[in-house]
Amino acid sequence: MKAVILAAGEGTRLRPFTNSEPKGMLPIANRPILEYIIEALAQNKIRDIIMVVGYQKERIMSYFEDGKDFNVKISYIVQKKQVGKAGTAFALSMAKNKVKSDFLVLPGDNLIDAQTVADMIKGKEKYKIAIVQSDIPSKYGVVELSGNVVRSIIEKPEVEISNLISTGIYKLPVNIFDDISMIMKSGKYDMTSVIQHILQKRKIVAVKTRGLWQDVVYPWDMIGINSLALRNAESHTSGKIERNVTLKGRVSIGKGTVIKSGSYIVGPVKIGDGCEIGPSVTIYPSTSIGNNVRIGPNSIIEHSIIMSDVNIGGAGHISNSVIGEGVEIGPLFCSTSISTNIEMDNELHKAEHVGALIGERTKIGDQVSIIGGTIIGAMCNISSQKVISKRLPDRSTVL
Repeated sequence: MKAVILAAGEGTRLRPFTNSEPKGMLPIANRPILEYIIEALAQNKIRDIIMVVGYQKERIMSYFEDGKDFNVKISYIVQKKQVGKAGTAFALSMAKNKVKSDFLVLPGDNLIDAQTVADMIKGKEKYKIAIVQSDIPSKYGVVELSGNVVRSIIEKPEVEISNLISTGIYKLPVNIFDDISMIMKSGKYDMTSVIQHILQKRKIVAVKTRGLWQDVVYPWDMIGINSLALRNAESHTSGKIERNVTLKGRVSIGKGTVIKSGSYIVGPVKIGDGCEIGPSVTIYPSTSIGNNVRIGPNSIIEHSIIMSDVNIGGAGHISNSVIGEGVEIGPLFCSTSISTNIEMDNELHKAEHVGALIGERTKIGDQVSIIGGTIIGAMCNISSQKVISKRLPDRSTVL
């Protein structure tokens, strides 16, 4: 069986972290989201993968190449144009000439595990869709069932119908492309419309997967999903650990990393290659730190994602935050977490326990505080001794 991964989207709701990265390449526990999907397929002996790429495609293609290093074979299809936010059927149509029998379709921006794939490939049904329960079903395609058979899918309903949603993971036969072509001729390019069309003539089985499925929709979603992924991350220690360092629980330390004296780390924590941590740095659970990161003395990091090439000055406190690639933060920085409402897509979204969300290559001076839930765009400059409580667009300067 082949698998088609749809990884062409821009991930605009995850800006500023998708300014230069496709959504599927965002690091969760120091690994791209797409890598989890590919691993889940390989563990189920699905090694022939077709990946539909578009936005920032070079980032994906240069990382995975032909798939050999990941024990799979990957071929790429370039989607040269977007057809709106709901263009999943259009993206899948790109693979028409690449599949000859039943195949899996997976979104390239969801965290899944091997059990989810295993649930989908069991049985002989031609049409299957993976569903899960959601606390916010109105943000997804809501599924109505009769037993285990799909009755309807309603995209983002205004009234509550069910808490069961489509994950966007399908098992489909090749004649799905005829249905997609017919629907696209009517001016619709989403898979929900295709599924609704198929339901008029064929049975689609809903699979309530027992495995992991998590969608990364907004920047603050990354924090909780990172924590979830770290629970299953492997633990290994390389690099140099100086005297009087305390490591508790599952802590992974990469090659060339130095953990300096007096540091205290409680897992699950994952630290990449070539980092310099400390002295006397405290890192609390559910934190991932990328490659080539410098964290100055007496800093505290907890429940956060620190991407690669970040420099954090001494005596800082970072909690429940996402710090983008190449960010430079001066000493005595503070961003603790709060529960708040964050505006996105002209709507207010409840975010629980969120700190700072800082885009790539932003520079922050000494003694800066960022109020929890504040999104700082990419390539901003913030002078010393500032308190930031409002969203900053990309390339903003605060003097």
